[in-house]
Amino acid sequence: MKLNHLIYASLIATTMMGTAYADNGTRVAATSALGSVAGTAIGKQLGGTTGATIGAALGGAGGAAVASDRRNRTSAAIGGGLGGAGGYTVGKNVAGTNGGYVGAALGAAGGSALGRKVAEDRRDDERYDNRGYRSDRNYRYNDARYNDRYYRHDNGRHLGHHKKKRWDD
Repeated sequence: MKLNHLIYASLIATTMMGTAYADNGTRVAATSALGSVAGTAIGKQLGGTTGATIGAALGGAGGAAVASDRRNRTSAAIGGGLGGAGGYTVGKNVAGTNGGYVGAALGAAGGSALGRKVAEDRRDDERYDNRGYRSDRNYRYNDARYNDRYYRHDNGRHLGHHKKKRWDD
């Protein structure tokens, strides 16, 4: 009976968090933690300790992926999955079954937050390295903002509001 209550509470909390705006760091961590705990509980019922470890990884990755925006989704999911599995293993060895649940939650939360931050930093570094004109390309700023098909502020020439290149007039 307690397992059903845990699963229902995790499902309701995850659903409520999914309605907020995308990619808030705290929300990504909390959703990953809830997914990891739910995955651990289900996996433990289905496959024992091994099933719980796999469930923690899948739940942590799924929770992080659901709560992240598309630019950070993969990194947050990888971090949440690895953190959930590692946290469950360490927590179970230290404090038994309840420690496994706590470890899975903390590991998934920390891993997803770290993965999300790594993705943001990597994107910022790429934008810094690729800024300005590059002679091997025909346009400036070859980054996702100007090459994304859903980017609104592009006039088709990848030059912002300018109609011609300033140095080729």
